Amino acid sequence: MNIALEGKTVLVAASSEGLGFGTAQAVFQEGANTWIGSRKSEKVQEALAKLKSSVVQGQSGTGQVDGSPLDVTQGSSIEAWVAAAQSRYGEAIDGLVINSGGPPPGLFADFDDQAWQRAFELLLLSAVRLVRACRSGLAVRGGAIVIISSTSVTEPIEGLILSNALRSATVAMAKTLSRELAPQRIRVNCLAPGRFATGRIERVDAAAAERLHCTPEEARRKAEAAIPLGHYGSIEEFGRTACWLLSPAASYITGQLITIDGGMTRGTW
Repeated sequence: MNIALEGKTVLVAASSEGLGFGTAQAVFQEGANTWIGSRKSEKVQEALAKLKSSVVQGQSGTGQVDGSPLDVTQGSSIEAWVAAAQSRYGEAIDGLVINSGGPPPGLFADFDDQAWQRAFELLLLSAVRLVRACRSGLAVRGGAIVIISSTSVTEPIEGLILSNALRSATVAMAKTLSRELAPQRIRVNCLAPGRFATGRIERVDAAAAERLHCTPEEARRKAEAAIPLGHYGSIEEFGRTACWLLSPAASYITGQLITIDGGMTRGTW
C-alpha cells in the first residue's frame, strides 16, 4: 500500500528516543519531511544522525529530516519549535505527533500539589499548546494529529496514578477536538501503547520490582506473561502504526483511541 506521505510535513515531539523516535523514523522512511524535537540539543543531533544514516543504508524515501530543541512543558519553547519547522519546510503542517515523557511512577500518597502540577503541564497542557501552535498550519491542507497516550486510559495501571489521571484527560480533550476541527479537515486520534521496549518501561519495571521485592528482569517476565503475543513491542512496530494513522491512508478515521498492546488489555473497546 502507498500511504501517500511522501512530500508531507510531519512534526514529532519528544522524538530523540523511544516511541517518538520510532514514529519519526517511520514517517521519514515513507518520504515525509520530518521535524523532531527533544529538550537537549545534543540528543536532537544524535537522533538526526541516526535518522540520516538510514539514507546511506537505502532505507528512506525522498523526504528531509531536521529538528531543534523542544521542552514540551514550556509554551515559548513549543512556539519556537513549530515556527522553526515552518521556516524550514513551509507553513503547511500535514501531521503532528504529540508526545512527551511520562510522570514518575508512584502511589497517591507519594505526590504533592507540585507533582500533580508538573504532570498536568507535561501531559495535558503540552498537548493543548502543541495543537494551538500547529492549528493554522494543519488547516492549510488538512492534517492529522496523533496523541501518544497509554492503555492506562482504559485499564488503569497500578502505581501510575499521575499518568492514569492526566492521560485520560488528554484523550477526552482529543475526542472533543476531533469534532471541533473536523470542518477544517484536521483529524485527531490517540494511540494507546501497551508495553514497548523503551527506557520509560525499564523505569516502570524497576519501580514494580521494588514494590514486588523482585529483580527488574523478573518484573519484566511477569509483565510479558500477561501479553498474549508474549513480548514487549518494538519502537519500529509502534512507528509503523503511527505512520499509517498520520497518513492519507487513514483519511476517514478521527476521534478514535487505537490500542497497540499485543492483546494485553482485556477490554472490548
